[in-house]
Amino acid sequence: MALAASLLKEKHHGVLISAIQLCTELCKASKDALEYLRKNCIEGLVRILRDVSNSSYAPEYDVSGIADPFLHIRVLKLMRILGQGDANCSEYMNDILAQVATKTESNKNAGNAILYECVQTIMGIEATSGLRVLAINILGRFLSNRDNNIRYVALNMLMRAIAVDALAVQRHRTTILECVKDADASIRKRALELVFLLVNDTNVKPLTKELIDYLSIADPDFKGDLTSKICSIVEKFSQEKLWYLDQMFKVLSLAGNHVKDDVCHALIVVLSNASELQGYSVRSLYKALQAYGKQGSLVRVAVWCIGEYGEMLVNNVGMLDGEEKITVTESDAVDAVEIALNRHSADATTGAMCLVALLKLSSRFPSTSERVKQIVARNKENVVLELQQRSIEFSSIIQRHQSIRSSLLERMPVLDEASYLVKRATATQATISANKLAPTVAPGGLKLPNGVAKPTSAPLADLLDLSSDGAPASTTTSTTPNDFLQDLLGIGGVSTSTAGVPSTASTDILMDLLSIGSSPSQNGTPGQAESKPVHAVPEAIDLLGSLSSTTSVSAEIKPTHSVSQDMDLLDGLSSSTSFSAGPEKTVHPSITAFQSTTLKITFDFKRQPGNARETTIHATFTNLTSCTYTDFIFQAAVPKFIQLKLDPASGNTVPANGNGSVTQGLNVTNNQQGQKPLAMRIRMSYKVNGEDRLEQGQVNNFPSGL
Repeated sequence: MALAASLLKEKHHGVLISAIQLCTELCKASKDALEYLRKNCIEGLVRILRDVSNSSYAPEYDVSGIADPFLHIRVLKLMRILGQGDANCSEYMNDILAQVATKTESNKNAGNAILYECVQTIMGIEATSGLRVLAINILGRFLSNRDNNIRYVALNMLMRAIAVDALAVQRHRTTILECVKDADASIRKRALELVFLLVNDTNVKPLTKELIDYLSIADPDFKGDLTSKICSIVEKFSQEKLWYLDQMFKVLSLAGNHVKDDVCHALIVVLSNASELQGYSVRSLYKALQAYGKQGSLVRVAVWCIGEYGEMLVNNVGMLDGEEKITVTESDAVDAVEIALNRHSADATTGAMCLVALLKLSSRFPSTSERVKQIVARNKENVVLELQQRSIEFSSIIQRHQSIRSSLLERMPVLDEASYLVKRATATQATISANKLAPTVAPGGLKLPNGVAKPTSAPLADLLDLSSDGAPASTTTSTTPNDFLQDLLGIGGVSTSTAGVPSTASTDILMDLLSIGSSPSQNGTPGQAESKPVHAVPEAIDLLGSLSSTTSVSAEIKPTHSVSQDMDLLDGLSSSTSFSAGPEKTVHPSITAFQSTTLKITFDFKRQPGNARETTIHATFTNLTSCTYTDFIFQAAVPKFIQLKLDPASGNTVPANGNGSVTQGLNVTNNQQGQKPLAMRIRMSYKVNGEDRLEQGQVNNFPSGL
């Protein structure tokens, strides 16, 4: 090490470059060498850099008027290694680094190479704040350079510099935004990523406006990335629902074909929860639909809103201050949906949503019922099976079931935002390996509604402390990415997909609306219907018959291979008719699954005949204190040989002093029944007077034979 350090006193630049490279490699290979060179070489390196910076013209070392840029860069790299994490060494370097940064010419490539290396060194050592600002300003100048390579490396460095001094980078925001509009695709993408990192609560509105303004003229190849970033920014930083809705409507209008389904669903969830803005939203979307009817995602959101809030559109309900009234008749609303249906007939999802909207408008606007019936009937022979099936069923509802149509087609209940956020987060986490921990949710952040399953990866197992044999079974359902309508209706939200059971690519809308085969859902989320494949369904089949508005249905649709043409499956049902898939038999006594001084949980057991492995558990939660529990959430995890499905709970408020209770259904299938007993870890979270509480435990006292 001493010999290598001694070479730094040589005068010949070739020897110096070799010696510096040797010292650099020694620092990488040995900590002892690093410490030795820090103590003995800093002064020599500063001297070399000062001499070469101040040297007069030397033809043998000159490159485009710059004295030996190769030696400059070698010295700066070694200084960066020595100064990293060492305040004393860094302080000794500050002056010479400032001198190099200010004196080096930036109008030549050799000078730019030295400046770039100097900036890297300044950002890599324990430099002063003033020196870091100087380095970031150099990068800002790079962004105005005509050379694409220089601008690209500047953007890369600025992305790293944000973590060090975000305020200094913010000063170059205007220049960075101009780079988003650059002709070079690589620079555009890198600049867009940098803008995304620059966004905060104070600048989100002007930055979003700039990006949306550019969206209308952006290259088609770039619109997808730009749209995705804008949607992410708006969702992350929106502080007002009105501003969020306005920006999303603009994005849908300008680049609706590039907006992903999950973004549209998130928008609809917000709309369903913003009752005071529903009238404004449906009017805005109606006007956008007239002007930008070719944007697919815009059409889906707009027809959904027109179907749900059509009467608000026609009657100008919920006008905001400064909003102009528009004149829309009932026929105009139907026209808008019909045009969308005809224009997007090849898209099964959009077509299905248009048919649903038309069916709802026939109930909201009785005068249009006959016209809607004709529009729907045109699709009875549609080559898309989904649209054909819906057309047949909807025609039956319009023609034969006037008595229940109004109740069947009521406005959708408010969609549960927290439930959707969990579902969306689960889909994102599906791409992360199972051994990575999920991000921690801050207090007051995302909450898990009752009956919504956690991701299937390791975090839940870690949280509930299950053994390796007790990893939690999957309780989530995979959803086809393009199945926007099923996602919107909440189909498959909490049920478990079982291997070997055929799944249907599309779900009968009538079954969706009646929640056939499922327990009622909490918080307005539609129930789920599990149906077996129907092999032949003639047009004349009527699934409703004489069903009245109060009929209760809970049935599993069995395979149908041939059906009589005049058969109506529900004809003759009275208003109080109720039928179920089959009797259940209680086979085990109740148990107290958990009890503390504050909470008691009991389990009742029922078993389906003919399936010894499957057990239905009815959980009852009782509050033993004098304070009411709010935001109550129950979670459960089971070993991997057990399949678990959580039904929605009856509520999320547990009354005090045992004056009432919350109930929830669990369906467990023990695939090693008779060999291994049931085992379950449970966790309950709730609030008492606004304060978060958490209890958890293990259930080991299941009756034998389950």
